[in-house]
Amino acid sequence: MSNWTPAQGPGVPPKSNAISDVACPFCGLVCDDLEIARDESGLHVIKNGCEKAVAGFERKVDGAKPQVDGRDVDLETAIRAATELIGKSALPLYGGLGTDVDGIRAVMALADKSGGVVDHALSEGQYRNFRVLQTTGWIMTTLTEARNRADMFIIVGSDLHKLHPRFYERIVNVESSLFSDTPEKRTVVFLGKGLDQSGAQGSRIGEILALGADLDRVGEVVAALSSTIRGAPTVAESIAGVPIAEIRALAERLQAATYPVFVWAPPSLAFPNADLVVTAVSDLVKELNVKGRAAGLALGGNEGAISAGAVSSWQSGYPLRVSFASGKPDYDFLRYAIPNMLANGEGDLLVWIASFTPDLGPPACAGKVPLVVLGTPGLKLANPPRVYIPVGTPGADHAGRIIRVDNVVSLPLKNLGRSNLPRAADILAAIELAL
Repeated sequence: MSNWTPAQGPGVPPKSNAISDVACPFCGLVCDDLEIARDESGLHVIKNGCEKAVAGFERKVDGAKPQVDGRDVDLETAIRAATELIGKSALPLYGGLGTDVDGIRAVMALADKSGGVVDHALSEGQYRNFRVLQTTGWIMTTLTEARNRADMFIIVGSDLHKLHPRFYERIVNVESSLFSDTPEKRTVVFLGKGLDQSGAQGSRIGEILALGADLDRVGEVVAALSSTIRGAPTVAESIAGVPIAEIRALAERLQAATYPVFVWAPPSLAFPNADLVVTAVSDLVKELNVKGRAAGLALGGNEGAISAGAVSSWQSGYPLRVSFASGKPDYDFLRYAIPNMLANGEGDLLVWIASFTPDLGPPACAGKVPLVVLGTPGLKLANPPRVYIPVGTPGADHAGRIIRVDNVVSLPLKNLGRSNLPRAADILAAIELAL
């Protein structure tokens, strides 16, 4: 849960100047209830923000200029230089992809025309989900349904509030629901050692339980829950360090629950074969749906990752890691992972798009090839780019649209007038037109 509180005192615009119902693009939840004020010093989050929102909206971006080989140039010159590099490239790689729906559409069009490869910087985490969805399928819920219907949340190996500071506040701890002003209390279960339980608090929370398996062995506990529910005998006294009695007790609770929801954040499952945890959770959810109702809820989607995967699917038929080098979309989730391609000497140009936060810099191995960056001012760069074009942030510097983490709704982003930086979509379209 976020500990951030609005700033007070001199220099903070009065609430009467606030823009209401602002959608925040700085995490996959895309909370759309913020109030933002603007004055001569910039933007100020005055209601319903979190630390990510404050860092994103209130960051100063003025003064950044396009550069070619480290020298300030005008925008037209920078676009021309980027176009020349892409035109000469035999296999351009389009990475980062931290932009909105229009930006991703423009990336896909440019990659198609130039015969390039597209891959989001955070897709490795997404593929812990994609591989399960592609092979076995799953039963998933949405943020709204989980908020209103779930009577039990099972947090699987993830400190959710580090990636999504308002998740507990907006989904788990809410005191009312669509169906009742006084809903029954909820049970929150933490699967994994050392998970921060502080986010689950308030009058809505009944019990908090914890099963302390090592994070890389959480999948074993989940699989044991499935086998217990199926009635398979277990002779071991413990699974992954968790007493079998605790596993059986949780299995009984899951079967008695009205609507248990299993929640995980793919970036948190950062250990070998982590997709097997997602497989185990999906299998358990299916088992619970034989006689009852249960669902999964995968969080993530920061830096526009959900929008990137969705638009790639719409336009190419594949969820990222797509090559257009053959003149048509070619999909391979291993071969076309851009970090692997750079490490293996594949690709001769990296075009990096990062318009939300300064943290989405190119990987260090990007220094092996020329680099074109369309990035927010202050973007962390380990290697100097051949071309740098500062671009605006959707939802702060210009309007846009972004897809929420549960993939069921796209939300409009307002132009809050923070700066006059151009849209990444417009720069990419200009390059495509000039090729």
